[in-house]
Formats: sequence, structure tokens, C-alpha cells
Amino acid sequence: MPLGDRPPEPLSPAEVRALLAACSVESLTGMRNRALLVVLWRAGLRCAEVLALRPCDVDFAAGTIRVRFGKGRKARTVGIDDDALTVVRAWLGARDAAGIASEFLFCDTKRAYAGRPMSPRYVRAEVARIARRAGIAHRVHPHGMRHTHAVELRQEGWDIPLISRQLGHSSIATTAVYVDHLFPAEVVGRARSRSWAALGGKTSCRGYRWETACRVTPRAWAMSWSE
Repeated sequence: MPLGDRPPEPLSPAEVRALLAACSVESLTGMRNRALLVVLWRAGLRCAEVLALRPCDVDFAAGTIRVRFGKGRKARTVGIDDDALTVVRAWLGARDAAGIASEFLFCDTKRAYAGRPMSPRYVRAEVARIARRAGIAHRVHPHGMRHTHAVELRQEGWDIPLISRQLGHSSIATTAVYVDHLFPAEVVGRARSRSWAALGGKTSCRGYRWETACRVTPRAWAMSWSE
């Protein structure tokens, strides 16, 4: 299945915790992976945007990240919380202590390649490996962290225009469709509130003849899947 045809896959809070816990804080690579996942998740950046960041793009005092090369080469400034910045600061401190110098915020940690930039392909593979260690059954990828960020902002009551600016979308309409697809709260809420009482008579399934109700022709069954 092509990537564009796959449904969005935001993570649950428990899955995010498991993912971060699967990154060892005892190794340099684990600290880098943990910081990388945190920035993807808490700032809602695209993978390419994260990999283009430099240490000077992070303002620890202001709680901001400057995205200089966003989609369409558009720059923007996003917010990020203090707890996330603490994780990033720990990674930079460990990197400096290991004697790794790099112009990029996130870089390779292997001795032969230390300091070199990371590729999106490598990050996708690394995130998938971490997810397997975390015991997450479904597919986990960097853009899924961005999906998770968008869902959480909406659950926290952020307005669509603010979410649009944080995500770097070109229009509010794009964000509205994006968020509704990820978190169809109104649709789910209305569907769950429906009552069988509106049908009149019995509201219980007891004694209902499902084999009769489900008796359909092969043609009718095929047509139902095409709509």
C-alpha cells in the first residue's frame, strides 16, 4: 500500500510513553533518539524540518524553535514546552561530553560517522525499530508523531488557526480537514449518543433474528462496499 493511501496513525498517551521508555538514557544514541522523538511529538514538526534544525534554532529561554526550511521553503516559529526542552538540553550536553561537533541539532553518533547529518530514511527505520522494542503492534513513523501532536492540541482546546500556525499549514482550511480526519470528535460523539429508543418498541437485541436481518444477496453485499 502506498504511503499516501495509509490512514493517519496518531499514538495514544500510553504508546508515546512506551516509545520514549524504549530509548535508553544510558547510551548516546538512545538520548539522541529520545530527544528526536520528543521534538517530533511536542513541536509537531515534519521529519525533514527536524533534521534541518541547528542548535541555534532552539531558544531555550523563550521556549521556541525556529523552522528555517519548512514545506515550500517557508520559515516559521513554533512553541515547545519546557519538559521537552529539558530532554533536548540533555542530548546536547551528552553530545558535547562525547566530543561530537555538528552544525545540526540531530546527527549520527557512530564513531566513524559522528556529527554527520541524518537522513529521513534512517530516521524512519530507527523509529520503527524503537516501536518494535516498545511492543507497539501497529506501524509507527515520524509523521505519526506530528499526527499525535495535532490530535493532542485539538483535545486541549486549541483553535484551528493556532494549530495551523504551529503545524505550518498554508491555509486554515487544510488544518480543519487535517484535524477532523485525525480526530473526528463531533462525528464520534453524535454517533455514540444515538439511542435505539428512537426506533420505537424494544431497544434490546434479545430475541432479534440476526440471520434474517443479515440475509442479503451477493449483489447487494458487493454494492454496499462500493459506497
